[in-house]
Amino acid sequence: MQIISIGEILWDVFPKGETLGGAPLNFSATAQRLGNSVALLTAVGADVRGMQAIERMHDLGLSTDLVQIVPNAATGTAIVSVDESGNANYAIQRPAAFDCLTSDDVLFSRIESLHPDWIYFGTLAQTNPPNEMLLHRLVQRLPGIQYFYDMNLRAGHWNPALIQRLSGLATVLKLNESEAETLFQLTCSSEKFSLERFCRHWSSAYGSKIICITLGSKGCAIFSNNTIKLFAGFTVDVVDTVGAGDTFAAAFLHGLHQDWSTERTALFANALGSLVASRAGATPQWTIDEVFQMMIAERLS
Repeated sequence: MQIISIGEILWDVFPKGETLGGAPLNFSATAQRLGNSVALLTAVGADVRGMQAIERMHDLGLSTDLVQIVPNAATGTAIVSVDESGNANYAIQRPAAFDCLTSDDVLFSRIESLHPDWIYFGTLAQTNPPNEMLLHRLVQRLPGIQYFYDMNLRAGHWNPALIQRLSGLATVLKLNESEAETLFQLTCSSEKFSLERFCRHWSSAYGSKIICITLGSKGCAIFSNNTIKLFAGFTVDVVDTVGAGDTFAAAFLHGLHQDWSTERTALFANALGSLVASRAGATPQWTIDEVFQMMIAERLS
């Protein structure tokens, strides 16, 4: 599977150090490790963090062919704090280099030559209008391509109109339970929230064929073929949740493209997301054998 991933690359700054992150980067690293081919369209500054980001991408086995270097903007950073439950909060510095993507016919021709099966995008980078325009131009240039929208709403970095426009592009939409409830209350304030009501409303309004809602330790809900199903999560000792949702997204798309059953795909995504949550950082080391062992143990329990 060939994937074009579009969006932010930034350094997650923790009290004890920095790790390279950003949802598109985390997603891309996992998808690549699963045996897919991923090209990340992003931008870094002409600074130390930018050069280190490119080196780290090489270490992760990711192509840097679509990484732009912006002379007059700093490489993105997010100050991360983690609460007692391991949940992460982000203070994202804007504007950043990833806000400054440039596009021309040469770029679009390079992307077309890769013959992508899927394009992955989130919300954060698209809050900059030229970045969103680039995405819409890609949609026009690549008819028939499928789109995975990993919502990832960050406080102060989204608005309802943008979410609605991006949702209209999505073949598959992935978000968490809190995000689903927030959007439902904004658009269906007279109704009582439920996962099923949200999915039916959002799918009808914006046309997503599949909606994935992550439920933390409870697993996930998958809406497809006008039916919602719940899939239990895995019990792990959570170190931090940074990158776990991005990993879930990559694992889910991998299973979907492999034409696995919904049950196997959800189980695989839940297992890999939980494994990452049990380790420090957004892109920790793991093996596919560990994931399958978790899945087997779950089925035997």
